[in-house]
Amino acid sequence: MRSYVIAFVVLAAVLLVAAVALLAPRLRRRPPEPAPPPEAAPTPVAQPAEAEAPMIEAPVIEAPVIEAPVIERPEPTAGRLVRLRARLARSQNVFGKGLLALLARDKLDDETWDEVEETLITADVGVAATRAIVDRLRERAKVMGTDSAAGLRQMLTDELVDALDPDLDRTVAATPHDGRPAVVLVVGVNGSGKTTTCGKIARVLIADGHTVVLGAADTFRAAAADQLATWAGRVGAEVVRGPEGADPASVAFEAVKRGIHAGVDSVLVDTAGRLQNKVGLMDELGKVKRVVEKHGPVDETLLVLDATTGQNGLEQARVFTEVVNVTGVVLTKLDGTAKGGIVIAVQRQLGIPVKLVGLGEGPDDLAPFDPAQFVDALLGGDA
Repeated sequence: MRSYVIAFVVLAAVLLVAAVALLAPRLRRRPPEPAPPPEAAPTPVAQPAEAEAPMIEAPVIEAPVIEAPVIERPEPTAGRLVRLRARLARSQNVFGKGLLALLARDKLDDETWDEVEETLITADVGVAATRAIVDRLRERAKVMGTDSAAGLRQMLTDELVDALDPDLDRTVAATPHDGRPAVVLVVGVNGSGKTTTCGKIARVLIADGHTVVLGAADTFRAAAADQLATWAGRVGAEVVRGPEGADPASVAFEAVKRGIHAGVDSVLVDTAGRLQNKVGLMDELGKVKRVVEKHGPVDETLLVLDATTGQNGLEQARVFTEVVNVTGVVLTKLDGTAKGGIVIAVQRQLGIPVKLVGLGEGPDDLAPFDPAQFVDALLGGDA
């Protein structure tokens, strides 16, 4: 049994030696495996070129241009009445031309003088003033023996200028004093062009070198404050206004207060265009004056009269004078449709000087009144 075991072991050893002998040459001939190469960066794969998207330009948004308001420079008032003479001369149809035609007759008899008197009355000079003018003119012509058209025209000119009292002070009291601005109230009835005239007066004052604050105290008319603001904006004046229906006296008070604080030369207050026969409203106008006078006295009260109203304008002037002590008259619409004699009637019957006259619708068609230039233009003379 032992012999079989020994024989099996020997046989296994022989087989092992033979197997090693067969495998050894092959192991010697096999080359060593190369070390793996370092990883190279992956080569980018070329992609097909994409079509370029069209460039869309962003829209350019421009900031809105805010233009500064254009401030107008009103033309100087000196000589303005002369420059506006052409408009004023249209009133010759009922005044100048008619009178000169009568005085140019070969014979100045009673009938002619009656026609002269009638022409003056028709032109709203007034009965009393007309009779005084005709009596003096007739006497002078008789005494001096003048019967030429040129001589009679000069006499008529002298009489009309005298009737307008050329020595009256027609300066608008708009100069500051005692450390505060001058206060000017503008009064008048609806339809006389009061608010528009108020704006034009501001232009007159600014043209003459004044600084102005406007008070929009006509609070009962919806568009009055806006209208006044438009006029003020053109010349760079400041406007003090209140809500529609506000107390006019309160607005006027604040306007004067603002004028004092701003140190301006003049405060111009546009009051309500109330009818002169409304007692309550006239009382309120008196209240405006009293409230404003808490700052100091009112320097000027200008009454705006429509020249086309004729003798009705005189009644308006009387009532306003009783309430607010009118110190000067602004006569509007004194152009081709007006009868120039109303200027004489206002001064003769009321003793109130005409200080400014409106001769058209343009912004600078308001002129300081000069009696000699006015009469010369009415009679068609060369200015």
